Amino acid sequence: MARLSIFPLSGALLLPGMMLPLHIFEPRYRALMHDAMARDRRIGMIQPRGDGAAPPLYDMGCVGHIGEFEALEDGRFNIILTGIARFRVLRELDVTTPFRQVEADIEQPGEGDDDALAMAERAALEMEARRFAQALGYVVDWNAVSRLDDASLVNGIAQIAPFDPAAKQILLEADSLSERAERTIQLMQFFGRADPEGGATMQ
Repeated sequence: MARLSIFPLSGALLLPGMMLPLHIFEPRYRALMHDAMARDRRIGMIQPRGDGAAPPLYDMGCVGHIGEFEALEDGRFNIILTGIARFRVLRELDVTTPFRQVEADIEQPGEGDDDALAMAERAALEMEARRFAQALGYVVDWNAVSRLDDASLVNGIAQIAPFDPAAKQILLEADSLSERAERTIQLMQFFGRADPEGGATMQ
């Protein structure tokens, strides 16, 4: 078990091994950054289940390590987080800090994810990604995509695709790379299907 300071942010998906740029401007999250930099440079990214000052949280998030850190003159920050490991919230702590903290169970390195897909899985994912990009009018360097390792491809699509927060959470909670790839294919089929006017149906 570990004590984590958390940054609840709807629609922001961080996965182990991936990077997430963030612009920090709210006072409570500025305080979170100061605290994290004085400690171990780790924060827990997690999605809220609703709106308001302290909405309930999803059960699972991802620990991020603050790599690049730019302090701006007006107190804001630009940071880049690198995903370390998923965590599961055990309980929220009663704290006096302006930012929220939880007691969490953090996955050990190598726990929960494969690092390779079967050839047929990889081919199906790339084929659906091409259809999805075409439906949304995206311009993609497919030669560069073909050179990505399986984890970078699956997790990259999961992070950048314009899925809704609930869909992003479904991808985070997949317990293997193969499962995440299959869920990603299903979501691209759902979110990228053509509407009667010839455009893409998005939520």
